[in-house]
Amino acid sequence: MIANLLANIVSLITFPGVILHEWSHKFICERVAIPVHKVCYFRLGNPVGYVIHGDVESFSKMFLITMAPFVINTTLAVVIFSLAFIMPSRNTLYFALCWLGISLAMHSLPSTDDFNNLLQNARQQWRHNFAALLALPVVWLLKLLRFRDTIWLGLFHAVIMLALTDLLVKGA
Repeated sequence: MIANLLANIVSLITFPGVILHEWSHKFICERVAIPVHKVCYFRLGNPVGYVIHGDVESFSKMFLITMAPFVINTTLAVVIFSLAFIMPSRNTLYFALCWLGISLAMHSLPSTDDFNNLLQNARQQWRHNFAALLALPVVWLLKLLRFRDTIWLGLFHAVIMLALTDLLVKGA
């Protein structure tokens, strides 16, 4: 009960990251010609957002769909953090940019459902696709790291991206 309440509060605070995460899945589905049947960009509940798409028979397409939020959310978070760090003063805009960057980065990691879909596809494809065979242990490892969909892994990723961007912008 308390965990669900905390998850809902965090989702409300970081809603731009959820929206971009789902948009990233939809965007790649459209680019690789996978039909999208339904999109929910944000809601309170579990999951906070989702994309229902057609069957994906290609491992490479499933990999792209799964990893799209990681690439897109992380890239935009780094750009937004960079904008914040080049500002001359720590004003409201600086803090708003940091919040937006953290929000995007927190929701950049593929969800457990994302990994389950990728794992299922890799299991079906490994006999025919060498990349799927190589990906199986990596997907299992990432799935273990994502165990129980903890907020903390996303926050850890966001803080690392924030710190690395700070180092890159200001110079080590």
